[in-house]
Formats: sequence, C-alpha cells, structure tokens
Amino acid sequence: MTTDAHTPHILIVEDEPKLAAVLEGYLHLDGFTTTVIADGRAVMPFIRATPPSLMLLDLMLPGRNGMDICRELRQFSALPMIILTARIDEIDRLLGLEVGADDYVCKPFSPREVVARVKTILRRASPVSNLAADAGAAVASGSALKTSNGLEVDEQFHLALLDGKELKLTPLELRLLALLMKTPGRIFPRNYLLSHLYEDHRIVTDRTVDSHIKNLRKKLQQVRPDSEPIVSVYGVGYRLEL
Repeated sequence: MTTDAHTPHILIVEDEPKLAAVLEGYLHLDGFTTTVIADGRAVMPFIRATPPSLMLLDLMLPGRNGMDICRELRQFSALPMIILTARIDEIDRLLGLEVGADDYVCKPFSPREVVARVKTILRRASPVSNLAADAGAAVASGSALKTSNGLEVDEQFHLALLDGKELKLTPLELRLLALLMKTPGRIFPRNYLLSHLYEDHRIVTDRTVDSHIKNLRKKLQQVRPDSEPIVSVYGVGYRLEL
C-alpha cells in the first residue's frame, strides 16, 4: 500500500499480481498513490473506511465479483470507477455501465491508456467537500455554471445542486445532465447524447445512454419525488423538464 494525503489515491482491485504491479508502476510515475486489493470481499470495507479518489475494478475476482461490488457501491457513493475486464462481449460492457461504472477498459490493454483515462475522469470529478461554498467559488471564478429552475451544474467544479441539495452524480451522469441543460425543454436525440457523452467518441449503443438517464432521473427524483425531471420521447430521445 502506498498512500499520501496530498495526491489522488487510486484503488486497484485486481487479482493478477503482475498486472496489478504494472498498473501501480505506471500510476506512481504520474504521481498517484495506490492500494491493491485482490479479494472482492475486502473491497467494500476498505472503501467505507478509506474512500479512494477512483477505483480500477476487475470484474472477475475471488470472493466476490465486480458487478456485485458496483451495485452495492452505487447505493451510497458516486466514487469514480473504471472497469477492467477480459470479457469483451457487448452485454458485459453495457452491464458494467448500467450499474454505474464511468468507463471500461478491455484486457489486454495499454497501461498508458488506463492512466490517461484515470486522469480524464479525475479532471471531471475533482472532490468537493462543501458544494455550496464551491458553487460560490465557481461563480467568482467565472466558471460556466448552468442553472435551470433550482438546478445548478458546473462541470469544471463537478457541482450538481437541486433546490440547494447535493446530487451525488458520477462524472458521466453530470456530463449528461449538463448536455440536457443546454436547452431545457428541448428534445435531445439519443444519437446526439451518445456522440457527446464520451470525450473519445467511442461507439456505444442506445442502452448505454438509457441506463445513465435512468440513474440520473432516479437521483433527481430523490430531491423532488413527485416530479418527472427527464421525459422520454418515444423513438426520439429525452428532454429536461426542470
């Protein structure tokens, strides 16, 4: 274990020792601190006791599989997460995204690519301890704060507030909400959302954006239970009704 309070801490959940060591080495070269866990049963106790900045999660683990870990984690945390998997069929990729992963990388992969994706996600998900204070800082700094009927979103500061309450969104959910807020009430076609959701413009299917919309809608309704914040327009796409 290597930890430092002043640098981002990456949790590597991987049961292949050589692969875990390679990832550690590349992450250390870029200034990250790391912890490696090889048994799925140890992941949730560690996260609850020592929340990392981001988790790299292998799906196939001894003790407990990665999909179960994802599902439990998303019940209480928006921790940024990248799935590592040797199972490359499309269903497994989509399942990983549906349970709240921010990204996935298929084995074998380039360690440099993994580090690049870690950096990209952390730029969008810089931790905030006091959202109200940081919202003020965003305005003071001239950051692009989007507002709509009690909803405030700032991608630079990874801020999301509804009626003054924190929305614990994953980086992809916040990015999607910011897209919908470009023109509240406008119908955004799925193809538009898909093409703007990932910065590397990868090929993904409608199910990917549908699953993220479902998760985003649920979190908005936790603040406004009787509302329909995101409306599905059959055969077309989605519009923000806030």
